[in-house]
Amino acid sequence: MPRKSNKVVDIRHQSGKTINTMELIIFGAITLYILVLIYSYFHSTPISGYEIQMGSLSISKTYTGMALREEEVIQSPYNGYINYFVREGERVSSRDTVYSIDESGKLSTLLTNGELGENTYTDDELSDFRSTIVQFNRIFSQKEFQTVYDFKYDIEGDIMKMVNLNMYQSLESLNQSSLNGMVNLCTTGKSGYFVYYTDGYEDITPEKLTNTLFDESTYEKTRLNNNELVDTSTAVGKLITSEKWSIAVPMDADYAAELEEEKYVKVKFVRTQESSWASVSVQKNGDDTFVILSFENSCTSFCTERFIEIEIQIDEEKGLKIPLSAIAEKTFFIIPAEYMSKGGENGNYGVSKEFYDENGNVVYEFVETTVYNSNEDEFYVDNENLSVGDYICKPNSTDKMAISKSGSLIGVYNMNKGYADFKQITILYQNDEYAIVSSNTQYGLTVYDRIVLDASSVSTGDFIFN
Repeated sequence: MPRKSNKVVDIRHQSGKTINTMELIIFGAITLYILVLIYSYFHSTPISGYEIQMGSLSISKTYTGMALREEEVIQSPYNGYINYFVREGERVSSRDTVYSIDESGKLSTLLTNGELGENTYTDDELSDFRSTIVQFNRIFSQKEFQTVYDFKYDIEGDIMKMVNLNMYQSLESLNQSSLNGMVNLCTTGKSGYFVYYTDGYEDITPEKLTNTLFDESTYEKTRLNNNELVDTSTAVGKLITSEKWSIAVPMDADYAAELEEEKYVKVKFVRTQESSWASVSVQKNGDDTFVILSFENSCTSFCTERFIEIEIQIDEEKGLKIPLSAIAEKTFFIIPAEYMSKGGENGNYGVSKEFYDENGNVVYEFVETTVYNSNEDEFYVDNENLSVGDYICKPNSTDKMAISKSGSLIGVYNMNKGYADFKQITILYQNDEYAIVSSNTQYGLTVYDRIVLDASSVSTGDFIFN
């Protein structure tokens, strides 16, 4: 009995040793796996992801259009030196003094010597002056340096607006003495918005438009400066007599017809980044087609400009919104549909590939492929298990062909499964930052899928660490 008992104890002891050894092996394997994961994590570049949401983008195109307004050129009734008393673009009545003509030439001397007295400015006047400077600083671009000259005239207009009240009060007494009644205070005779320059386009109507009028390299403005000598009938500026105005844009006849069907479009002014709705009409002059965008307001904001850069915003395209950085282009084999079939252990699509065994005999093997796009005639498949020149056979036939044709697809890398899985996309519209793509397409994406933000950072099948 004791011997039997000792034998049992010995068996249990040996069994304990076996269990302890297995535990150590399992523990070691888990530890090694964890160490490999930690090493991989610290020696790999983290991949940023992006969760797909439904969104929209405005479809817009940028054009340079010509402003058409009701403009009337104002001519000087006298010979002499001109001085403006209103800011450019300011609305004046038919009785407001807009400018003076000094036939004696003494007014500029009095202005220089300060004989018209000192000027005091209100807080509102100084605020207008500052806002002009701030506005110019906000929109200035070195690519459009000519705007500096417009800014110069704006500043001069602000200054003249500030000093004109004191000048008005002084001129009456000076006319009786120093100037001998030789300073003529002039009105426009009509109400409207006064602009200093003329350009020869004042009488242009939609019926007179030609493509050559839009050549800005030949466009010139004529502008007078304060204290400049003018003759009788010299153009001293112009009066814009209506708030209603339009912008004419040369355009392809087909696209012009599409815009005309819209009747109204949203127009964004590039310089100010403000938007306004315009009614649409089309003017055809010979072989030239022009879209006429008509507005009921905003005329004063652009009264000093003839050519205006705009964006025409037609509609908003809706779909899955993804950043352009996530989009990649990938090359695939194109296989005729009649050579594709389902088979293998998982019943997936694949091809019957021909090769030779070690004895030189022709054998066939079903090779599963991942399908990224397909139609009635062709399948786009991955090239991981196939090569150019491989022969594949048509199911239930003796026909065969060598793989040679390839094509590319646009897509993103889905990271839902922990690795980079290429998914084709159909882009509906894109701007400089985002694209709108179709949703719920075959082999495509759905809302809330996570994709790789930077497509250049991965390849198909890469494991994702984020």
